Amino acid sequence: ENVLCREEIKHPLVRNALSMLKIDESIEIVSTADIPSSGSGLGSSSAFSVGLIRALHAFRGEVLPDRVCAELACELEIELCESPIGKQDQYAASFGGLKVYKFNQDDSVSVESIASNKNTIEELNNQTLVFYIGGHRNANEILRQQSALLQKTNKAKSMSKMVDLVWDLKCELESQSVKNFGAILHENWMIKRDLLSGVSNPFIDEMYAQALACGASGGKLLGAGGGGFMIFHAANDSIKKKIRARFSKLREVYFEVEQSGSAVIFYQ
Repeated sequence: ENVLCREEIKHPLVRNALSMLKIDESIEIVSTADIPSSGSGLGSSSAFSVGLIRALHAFRGEVLPDRVCAELACELEIELCESPIGKQDQYAASFGGLKVYKFNQDDSVSVESIASNKNTIEELNNQTLVFYIGGHRNANEILRQQSALLQKTNKAKSMSKMVDLVWDLKCELESQSVKNFGAILHENWMIKRDLLSGVSNPFIDEMYAQALACGASGGKLLGAGGGGFMIFHAANDSIKKKIRARFSKLREVYFEVEQSGSAVIFYQ
């Protein structure tokens, strides 16, 4: 887009970010991505928002703390752009690393690091496979339906169980083990798949069954559901080889836990 003032910008995140920060100067904003920027399930819109907020503050010569950056990105997406999302993606993009985020009733967010050593993280990286399966879905609509489900007692119990699995995974990683990583992912996916019909579809179910048949100990679809990326846990190279051969026509995405979050890189 090439416009004369920020009010003419069609991109809602860019327009509202410039308005929120009251930036009127002439400015060029360019974004590039290694993954699809919409509906990927990887939190790409929030990663974009966090990066944009941090870059615009750098443009003004300001260094932004991670928590402030996350909160401003939440304000941008949830309040100004009215997206029916939570705060987890903005915090993950701001802080980076393995963290547990606790969303309190007073709307505050507690951030707790997971004490995994280098060997455990390397093992996790080595045993995790991610594939792009494509598919177009309206993540916002799925999220709206999921929010409505929380009002139903039986569905709320399922969501509560998914939250409990976070602490199970934290204990697993802090015991310096990834042995049960796949099983925890599997339980999470079984619960989430049954919450709402739009989360999965026959193609996704078949792909998941095939991965398990190849020896994967578990996995899940990332994001709101309906498409995007599938993640699997493969305990050894033999299983990884079988899974890669089975899904050779899909795009595999290199996986590695990033220890830092959003950052500003200056160059000349």
